[in-house]
Amino acid sequence: MIISAHIMLQSADEAADKAFFADVLKLNSVDAGQGFLIFAIPPAEIAVHGSGRNDIHQLFLMSDDIEAFAAEMAARGIAVAPRRAQGWGTLTEITLPGGGKLGVYEPHHARPKQAKAAAARKKRTGRPAARKAAKKKAVKKKATKAKPHARAVKAKSRKKARARR
Repeated sequence: MIISAHIMLQSADEAADKAFFADVLKLNSVDAGQGFLIFAIPPAEIAVHGSGRNDIHQLFLMSDDIEAFAAEMAARGIAVAPRRAQGWGTLTEITLPGGGKLGVYEPHHARPKQAKAAAARKKRTGRPAARKAAKKKAVKKKATKAKPHARAVKAKSRKKARARR
């Protein structure tokens, strides 16, 4: 079913923001072709809030220590908004090199157990573990059923060979 999430950020300075994600946030990436980088992010959450409108989405990164994060960003020359204590966490906002703003917060709310993506459950063969185990069991069952039949076929072959002599 769902294996991950893909987040797209629009940027007025794509190269600067890509460098920020790679060099400052130290996110791994892969080139999907023609320099289009896709960055890996830690596990994520989705929260649904009531609103009078649809199609309004926000992206927040989460930090385990917002003060240390803010200090590191400031030391790198990244604009950091003052921290605001909310009931659910401590929130700040950084300004990306391209000019866009990105919320970052240290959560104080309960967090869900992370879902495991189907791809993470696959073994080296590329088959999901459950499907591989079921196939292995079926093959083993078929092999044990085949043994008595194979013995009967061999016995018939021996009888025919004796009869020909």
